[in-house]
Amino acid sequence: MSTNRFLARGFAVAIAAGALVLAGGGVASAHVTANVTEPPKKGGYSKITFRVPNEDNTQGTIKLTLVFPKDTPLTGARPKPVPGWTSEVKKVALDKPVKGGHGAEVKEAIDTITWTAQPGTRINPGEFQEFDISAGPLPDVDQLVIPAIQTYDGAKGDVKWDAPPTPGSEPEHPAPVVKLVSAAAGEDAHGSAGSQAAVKPAASDTHNEAAAAGTDNTARWLGGIGLVVGALGLGLGIGATLRAKRVTATARGGEKA
Repeated sequence: MSTNRFLARGFAVAIAAGALVLAGGGVASAHVTANVTEPPKKGGYSKITFRVPNEDNTQGTIKLTLVFPKDTPLTGARPKPVPGWTSEVKKVALDKPVKGGHGAEVKEAIDTITWTAQPGTRINPGEFQEFDISAGPLPDVDQLVIPAIQTYDGAKGDVKWDAPPTPGSEPEHPAPVVKLVSAAAGEDAHGSAGSQAAVKPAASDTHNEAAAAGTDNTARWLGGIGLVVGALGLGLGIGATLRAKRVTATARGGEKA
């Protein structure tokens, strides 16, 4: 009975560790994120992929709206068609014109980009979808914060992912963030082929993205700790089994003597 109790405890610890790993991954993947294969260059052009996971167990996502900043305006962006979805780009007049490509004066900037699901289409519970834009010229900032509004087809309604990043911790509803780097000296403002950020292959939440880097590291640490604790629990159970066998063998030897 003692051996069985030790084994039961070991398996319980292992199960709890597995649950901790899964919980850590869920936290890191629940929000809308902006993904690139490499940091886009300031003043250049890039493809940015917005990954939208469905975090509700019963409702589907039917709309995504990106809200672009006006203090660091993005003067140009084009959405990539997504089967089953329609896209709309809205522009807004700038209070102060900015320089666009080839030094031309630009008086308008991107206000919002919205994808709306056609009838019969949605992001189902347990699924995700990716939406791409080709954007540029990118503003001269270290990071581009792009709030997103995720709309569900039920009572949940709109969920706003609009909180800017904070040092040391992730807000409850973080906004998608794209990190930018300085263009190389002498490089054309439109960027070379190397500066074009491609779509990251769809995967089971690899989280190779700047916006979720801190959360991803936390999830990995939690996962590693969970696995170590689980292994210790199983080790205790196996050790108890071996000790019980030795005691039984010793007792039987004494009886024969």
